[in-house]
Amino acid sequence: MKMNQRYHPSQIMLHAVIGLLIVLTFAFGKYVASLPLSPAKFQLISYHKWGGMLVLLLVVLRIVLRLLKGAPPLPATMSPLARLAAHAGHLALYVLMLAVPMSGWLMSSAYGIPVVLFGVLPLPDLIAANPALGEQLGEVHELLNQLLLITVILHVLAALKHHFIDRDGLLQRMSLRR
Repeated sequence: MKMNQRYHPSQIMLHAVIGLLIVLTFAFGKYVASLPLSPAKFQLISYHKWGGMLVLLLVVLRIVLRLLKGAPPLPATMSPLARLAAHAGHLALYVLMLAVPMSGWLMSSAYGIPVVLFGVLPLPDLIAANPALGEQLGEVHELLNQLLLITVILHVLAALKHHFIDRDGLLQRMSLRR
């Protein structure tokens, strides 16, 4: 496959790193949520926040690269409906990859708990402390996480369908191999 039919190597690397971070941060968040309230839990929550903020930063970088480098064309064999689904799926992924960490940051701000990136860089509160709003934002954060999980699963299933059933080379667009 020609290089212009593939994503730029920086986009491919970010795809892999962001995907891995999302899976790890999601699983870690579920684990931390199951723990009883304790000082240790608060420390683990801060690690979860680091993962979320790193995802947010890398997704912004990925969007900038997407705007600068573009995306390779979809296979000519894809129907108009499949193309629409692909574009809608990617849009949903980008929106959710931004919305999930932002909702977590808003929730922390509402609870009056600072977000300190890597334990050294305090991030500003996005809204004033309001525990009732924090509780609602916690529900929003959970819902957005579930939507992101579903969207990621659909994304992976679509990629596997293209690779094993359609055999149209779509998955090669995200490969560093020639």
